[in-house]
Amino acid sequence: QVQLVESGGGLVQPGGSLRLSCEASGSIRTIHVMGWYRQAPGKQRELVAGITSGGTTNYADPVKGRFTISRDTAKNTTYLLMNSLKPEDTAVYYCNAGLVSFYNPYVLEYWGQGTQVTVSS
Repeated sequence: QVQLVESGGGLVQPGGSLRLSCEASGSIRTIHVMGWYRQAPGKQRELVAGITSGGTTNYADPVKGRFTISRDTAKNTTYLLMNSLKPEDTAVYYCNAGLVSFYNPYVLEYWGQGTQVTVSS
């Protein structure tokens, strides 16, 4: 069993900051990539940022320069620091990981339950 648990969401005013955390736990052999997606009401889920085991990062254009993804490999945890938040950043943010468990030799994708981020005055 593998679990991804997010934390850190909430209500913030425009221009404010939040930091999301996601810890992966369970029978994990290797985590290859971790990332954050978001889904706003009535919209499709979209990639926000990703980070590989080697530390390579990528960002969606709307968040470049404002969001920073990082990873603590020893803790199987990824973080998303969100600065200069805008109302259009309001969404449910989901953690995602591509990993190999001790029960399956293939890289499988896992999702967290999501955490709500609301940017409003």
